[in-house]
Amino acid sequence: MHILVIGAAGMVGRKLLQRLAKEPEVFGFEVTELTLADAIAPAVPEGLVARRMTVDLSEPGNAEKLIEERPDLIFHLAAVVSGEAEADFEKGYAVNLDGTRALFEAIRREAMREPYCPRLVFASSLAVFGEPFPERIEDDFLTAPLTSYGTQKAITELLLADYTRKGIFDGIGLRLPTICVRPGAPNKAASGFFSNILREPLKGEEAVLPVADSVRHWFASPRAAVGFFVQAARMETARIGPRRSLTMPGLSATVAEEIEALRRVAGEAAVKLIRREPDPVIQKIVEGWPKNFDARRAAALGFAAESSFDDIIRIHLEDEG
Repeated sequence: MHILVIGAAGMVGRKLLQRLAKEPEVFGFEVTELTLADAIAPAVPEGLVARRMTVDLSEPGNAEKLIEERPDLIFHLAAVVSGEAEADFEKGYAVNLDGTRALFEAIRREAMREPYCPRLVFASSLAVFGEPFPERIEDDFLTAPLTSYGTQKAITELLLADYTRKGIFDGIGLRLPTICVRPGAPNKAASGFFSNILREPLKGEEAVLPVADSVRHWFASPRAAVGFFVQAARMETARIGPRRSLTMPGLSATVAEEIEALRRVAGEAAVKLIRREPDPVIQKIVEGWPKNFDARRAAALGFAAESSFDDIIRIHLEDEG
């Protein structure tokens, strides 16, 4: 089985590959070929053999290059993140929508040449939803995004369902919770502070909190996120039905609850490293995000996440310590 990972240099892509290196049969089949693609050169974990491609998916002809070897399973993880997509309108649409459409079309044209129907697992987002929100968002809640990033993801979800309906590929979209605690350096995602206020204090470094302690959001660990993609790759997709995008399980928590978990795990000294600097732009973006979900549809299909923030922090320490 040939696997293509687009966005392989990103955090989820790297951790997915690390999981594959540790568990070669994790998907339930033998991986005979592996292609890693990203706008920057992706690393190949020890134990894996892979072809690396440095490509910008939004550039003409690059989608065709990715599909010419006819991969059987495609993980589409590449995206301009939320804050950057909001700040740079053209770049967000060029990568998140136009590049993805180019990928879908490259698959369609390849299938016209000779029968071909890969499985395509797409990293979507909770940003497809917009206010006003119920107390808990259920699976049948409408998508009405309030950001450019959310709009790009919502449009792609519709395309994913239609191309799947047409038999062009076997698509499944995963609406990811905010992944926390993200390893590495801060990025341009508006949600980055959720990880920063834990990751930096755990290292003895100061972190900035730009929103109120009362802000509530939906979270899962990087380990859980990798599990989502593994399950999407190996499950029987006929069980999904025509609504091809699923809200992933997670944990609803406030910033205050995050901080209390940090206090329990790492002590008061870590908490004192959080510096409050309100940022109206970030606050406005975050206020338009959903806060709690009833993800029973995904749970019934075998997807699972953590149930406490203490567990999320401990997983970070285990995996990154």
